[in-house]
Amino acid sequence: MELSKMFKSEDGKNYVFTFALVSTLFLLWGVCNGMIDVMDKHFQDQLHLTKAQSAWVQFAHYLGYLLMAMPASWMARKLGYKGGIISGLLLVALGGFWFVPATYISSFWAFLLGVCVIAMGLTILETVANPYTTVLGPKRFAAARINFAQSFNGVGWIFGPIIGGVFFYSAGGSEVAQGQLYIPYLAVAVIVLLMSIVFYFANVPDLNTEDEYHLSDSTATNVKRSIWSHPHFVGAVGAQFLYVAAQAGIFSFFINYIVEEMPSISLGLSSSWFFKDRALPREGAYYVNEQGATFLLGTIGFPLFLIGRATGAAILRKLKAHRVLGSYAIANVLLCFIVILRLGWVSVAAMFLSFFFMSIMFPTIFALGIHGLGVQAKRASGFIVMAIIGGAIMPKLMGYLGDVYNMSFSFLVPLGCFALIAMYGYSWPKLSKADSQASFPGVQGH
Repeated sequence: MELSKMFKSEDGKNYVFTFALVSTLFLLWGVCNGMIDVMDKHFQDQLHLTKAQSAWVQFAHYLGYLLMAMPASWMARKLGYKGGIISGLLLVALGGFWFVPATYISSFWAFLLGVCVIAMGLTILETVANPYTTVLGPKRFAAARINFAQSFNGVGWIFGPIIGGVFFYSAGGSEVAQGQLYIPYLAVAVIVLLMSIVFYFANVPDLNTEDEYHLSDSTATNVKRSIWSHPHFVGAVGAQFLYVAAQAGIFSFFINYIVEEMPSISLGLSSSWFFKDRALPREGAYYVNEQGATFLLGTIGFPLFLIGRATGAAILRKLKAHRVLGSYAIANVLLCFIVILRLGWVSVAAMFLSFFFMSIMFPTIFALGIHGLGVQAKRASGFIVMAIIGGAIMPKLMGYLGDVYNMSFSFLVPLGCFALIAMYGYSWPKLSKADSQASFPGVQGH
């Protein structure tokens, strides 16, 4: 199959340019989310917080999603995709500019407010962009398209920790880092303002998925027209809550895990270009420090995440999306169990591999959840995005287990999340009544 077929509608229109433009939004929130994930350890050091206390950064971030998800859904319906995107970009810019006075206020609450406002803007963008990618071409490639777009998000995840590490872990110490925290966010604010101008003049047609469940049919009963009467959507909300909970926990405490659980490295390796200034002597051996952990996140962890997204988009053009989701979730259950066992380098490798198998989950759950909902997909999208609040709750529990026991044991939390996601994936045909390839949007050859 030629890649171009993914973006060519039945009436011959080609949406590849629109798709490329919308994909820049995925890159944007990947960068912003990547920076958040290396901020936790900075505040632990600067403000002497416990792991559970530093998780307030994640709480503020995902609280923004909770507060804005339904307003974002309303905006998508009233303003259309284009208006929603521009509104989201302007709100992200506002949050980015706020980091300038927040840096001078230098209080935890000020930074949390900035994180929350940016997240509110990202909520609008995700509520609009995720379902929009599913309608920019044939419905049978919906799951493949959203995963392809999310590959750009994976690129952002790579650059986010690298950018954050430069400014949040300065060689001059935590005091210097605290004073320059606003710089990357100011840059983000300027960039998104320019993006909003581009989208204002761009052609962004308002399209909808096919209404396979007749939710907009005037003859349908109120019960039938409710999106909550469709188990595959309800299950997607729960699965997305669990996925983001697991992802946020692993990403947030990655640096803690590496610093505390990763085995020592040799003197020669610690002085190599890869670990130069990124490892410190401790108890007669060399261990990777915070800068080294951030570097590993950006050079190994998120590249694996990106590879998973890219290969996942190809796999989903051939295999049923719900089976891929279930299989990847089971793989992560096993990997988390290996981490809990504390098997040294084997557990470290398992933790890194979990990035690969997490990669396709968010977009695939999204595509499965809005399948066949027609114009109601915009409203459904708001609820699925609202489920991202799971990322605010579970890191607190994971941080608590890390404080009381150890970071390896805390992986019990994502293990449970992935097990339930696997159940949703394998039960999706029964929930959606769309087991046949002819009615499923994510499979080639219908």
